[in-house]
Formats: sequence, structure tokens, C-alpha cells
Amino acid sequence: MAARAYWQGQIRLALVSIPVEIYSASQSGARISFRQIHEPSGKRISYEKVVQGIGPVDRDDIIRGFELSKNNYVLLEDEEIEAVKIESKKTLELVQFVDQSEIDPLYFEKPYYVVPKDDLAEEAFIVLREALRKAKKTALGQLSVRGQEKLVAIKPCGKGMLLETLRYADEVREGQKFFGGIAEDEPEEELLDLASTLIEKKSAPFDAGEFEDRYAEALRDLIDKKAKAKGDAKIVETDDSDGEESGGNVIDLMAALKKSVDGDKGGEKAKKSSRKKKSA
Repeated sequence: MAARAYWQGQIRLALVSIPVEIYSASQSGARISFRQIHEPSGKRISYEKVVQGIGPVDRDDIIRGFELSKNNYVLLEDEEIEAVKIESKKTLELVQFVDQSEIDPLYFEKPYYVVPKDDLAEEAFIVLREALRKAKKTALGQLSVRGQEKLVAIKPCGKGMLLETLRYADEVREGQKFFGGIAEDEPEEELLDLASTLIEKKSAPFDAGEFEDRYAEALRDLIDKKAKAKGDAKIVETDDSDGEESGGNVIDLMAALKKSVDGDKGGEKAKKSSRKKKSA
């Protein structure tokens, strides 16, 4: 099934307009989701809209409310909410350019791929992509879609471009509110050197394919076993302990770091051997 475009329109830079299509770069189908089932009948559970002390209510009697304080709401009609929605526009204007490293990762929300809409748009698309790449800049703009206005950042991504929706400033909490109680003491030089050595040993180019969601894999295995059992409720239990006993909270940091650095030498050999097998 062909992917459906999240947005179609044109990117505008001054007097230049580039027709593009935007597609989601992530997929929710990869995650496992569950439905609540009534076990005796095997039927899916549905939910009724109810009011405490009254019972089930008609959908026509439901209105949206914003809670100002506990049990104190401002009521809004659907027509009032619709009236303040931003008109969806077919133009994304690039209004500012910033260094690629300037945007704090806290602000990034969701990624999308940007591609030229047709062959006629390709030349201008490539010019913008390469100009951003040469300047090492990210373009900023606001995208109006589905009644909302999203702050977005656009940068080169291979032969295409990557658009990422950003959180607005009032949606991000300041870290200092959480970090304020952490001591500002400098660590011992030897401890810092050991930690730095361990980081250096374990440094490698990022490859998301090297990591797996073990919980999701275990769930899929469990679902497959149950499905093949055709109604058999038995579940195979596995021992996931690694044979190590849990110790106390107090550890010798110096000894632990030294052991980690020494023990990682064997891991490095295994990693190199694995890479050789993959390349072969």
C-alpha cells in the first residue's frame, strides 16, 4: 500500500516556490497494541459516556470544557473552537535559518520526509537542499495543517530533506528546576580518566539496527505461541535471570570502572569478529 502524504503544498523561499509532499518518517504499526476483551464472551469491550449520579448520556448533550481549577470549567461549543482554528495553507514559508546544532534536542517532536512533488519541482528542490547543506543551516517555518500551526525545521537528508515538528517554548520544561539540587563538585581526576577510557572504548557510529526492543520481541513470541496453541491458555515461562545476585546499593566506583574497562577488552574482540563476519 502506497504511503499517504501528510501534507501537500509548496515551500516558499522569497519569490521561489517549490511544490513538495511530506510523509511521516515513523510508523506506529511497528508497536504492539492491545484491545480489552470480555473473557467469558470473547467480545470487545466498548465504553459508554456516563455522568456520575446520572448514568449514560447522549452524545448530543456532550460539550467540551477547559478546566480552570478543580471542578471549574470554561465551556466551549464546537463552533467556537472551529472559528479559531488556523486556516490550512498550502504554503510553508521559510522565515529563518539557524545552525544545525543550535536547536536543542528537547524541542524536536516528530520527523517527516520531504520530497519534490514532480519532475518540474526537482531542480529547485535540489538547489535548496544543497544550499542548506553547504551553509550547514536548518530552515525554520510554520506549517498550517488540520487546523493547527506547527513550528517546523527543515534540513538535508540524503537525496531528500527532513522536516521535524518542534515544540513551542511554553511546551518545554526548564532542566534547572530538576537539576538544581545536584552538587557542583568536580570528580576525581582518576575516576574521570577511567570513565573517559570506557566511553572511548564503547564509541562507534550510530546504527539503530543494532538495537532491538526486547520487550516487543518477547510479546510477539508470546502472541505467536498463544495463536498457534489455538485457545490453549498455557503460557511457557522462561527464566530471564542472568545468574548474578543483586548486591547492595553501595559500590566501589573505582573498582567498578576498572573492571568495566578491563572486561570490555573481550567485548571489543567479539565486536570486531562480528563485524568481520558481517562484511564477509
